[in-house]
Amino acid sequence: MNMPNLNADSPILSVRNLAKYYGARIGCEDVSFDVHPGEVLAIVGESGSGKTTLLSCISARLSRTSGTVLYRMRDGETRDLESLTEAERRFLARTDWGFVHQNPADGLRMRVSAGANVGERLMAVGSRHYGQIRETATDWLGRVEIASDRIDDQPTTFSGGMRQRLQIARNLVTHPRLVFMDEPTGGLDVSVQARLLDLLRGLVAELGLAVVVVTHDLAVARLLSQRMIVMKDGRVIETGLTDRVLDDPQEPYTQLLVASIPES
Repeated sequence: MNMPNLNADSPILSVRNLAKYYGARIGCEDVSFDVHPGEVLAIVGESGSGKTTLLSCISARLSRTSGTVLYRMRDGETRDLESLTEAERRFLARTDWGFVHQNPADGLRMRVSAGANVGERLMAVGSRHYGQIRETATDWLGRVEIASDRIDDQPTTFSGGMRQRLQIARNLVTHPRLVFMDEPTGGLDVSVQARLLDLLRGLVAELGLAVVVVTHDLAVARLLSQRMIVMKDGRVIETGLTDRVLDDPQEPYTQLLVASIPES
């Protein structure tokens, strides 16, 4: 499906009636939403709600059973992800998209240097000058609060928080238009989470990124997102502006989620 789309205000990602089944089991079903440039959308729910399956489908990491996922390319043309060749999908994943994993080891090459992790993305978009690649990598390490003298160190020597910040630098160095995040603060202690969230919020605003973030942590959703989808048993049960959903939840399930947030 190729549809010309020259409206700069149109969604960068459009999901319509998406479903994924594992035999008789529902991964997700009848999910529809749009993401606009510069918008952060949070997908929340308990473990098993279908949020990670949904993220995998819309990021082309998992084939969908039915429905459409449309992406607006840099030239303004809107493409169904299923119409892209494997080479086109790989190129998007290396350049136009970012994917921040919960476990940084899934998004980093652990046995090459921090600088090489960032530099690989630059080489994917055509950079070949070693000095310029190293200079850009050094700049981005600084932007994610990693000291420049760690550029030649491997991620195996980094703390969990540093690995996650390095993964963020690796993803953002090519200035992607859309970033997927899967529990980006999961597994980190509270103080490290707070520092990482502040960093993410600043970079998202500075770069004008469109972001889809999956999280079970409603505090993360409130800090990062403008809009929220609540999932249960593979289906969307509530959606709206993040503050509205969290301050005045309409569905009993959402009310239970909100009530479970620890008092600060």
